[in-house]
Amino acid sequence: MDLHLQGKVALVAAGSKGLGRAVATGLAREGARVALFSRDAERINATAEAIKTETGAEVLPLVADVMHPEQITAAIDATVKEFGGLDVLVTNAGGPPPGSFETVSDADFVNAIELNLLSTIRLCRAAVPHMKEHGGSIVTITSISVKQPLQDLILSNTARSGVLGLVKSMANELGKYNIRVNNVGPGPTRTDRILNLARARAERDRIPLEDALTESAMGIPLGRLGEPEEFANAVVFLASPAASYISGQTLLIDGGAYAGTL
Repeated sequence: MDLHLQGKVALVAAGSKGLGRAVATGLAREGARVALFSRDAERINATAEAIKTETGAEVLPLVADVMHPEQITAAIDATVKEFGGLDVLVTNAGGPPPGSFETVSDADFVNAIELNLLSTIRLCRAAVPHMKEHGGSIVTITSISVKQPLQDLILSNTARSGVLGLVKSMANELGKYNIRVNNVGPGPTRTDRILNLARARAERDRIPLEDALTESAMGIPLGRLGEPEEFANAVVFLASPAASYISGQTLLIDGGAYAGTL
């Protein structure tokens, strides 16, 4: 299937590893010109070179931290300057630390909202002016927790759920510019994030790490963790003109783990 991404310009936040890297690679494979950023200059440069070598696409590595608004704006501006426009934005950020309602502080909540909600708002705010004339696609990356809160992840459950209201509101407001806005929520996927959470659970419950990883896959009808490439395939589709009549939606990529009907 031709996703019609050849020559399109895409920016992927937190693109040096994990889900962000997989999405950037997927977009590049489809012929998009891809900018990607992270806080780590060495890692983002190495990732960009690896994607360029694998796909032959134009890849622009940038250094930026989603916790700093001016760096977000600079990354958007650099992408537009290098490639002449912006067609696709994929928002992404690391997750806040685990914790329960009784163990996290006000400061923890503020930091989580800054990391996962405000960073998304700021990325979209900087990108939308470059899309209004010709349209575009925004895909936000959150978590299965926006539909089914996860134990001991109250910070993520709270901050990421706010993105859903943002996505629906933006889809309603920006549709007149042919700007589509969708959200994707990964379930347990084989990334550093899952490994770190499994380590925390292993330490808390005093069990081996492998047992904690096995627990991470429990309750998934497909019986395994997802792979970053499987997640990326869905994001690339939603970002592409092939999904031209899909907007304001949340798609869970979770192997069937979510138990609800809505």
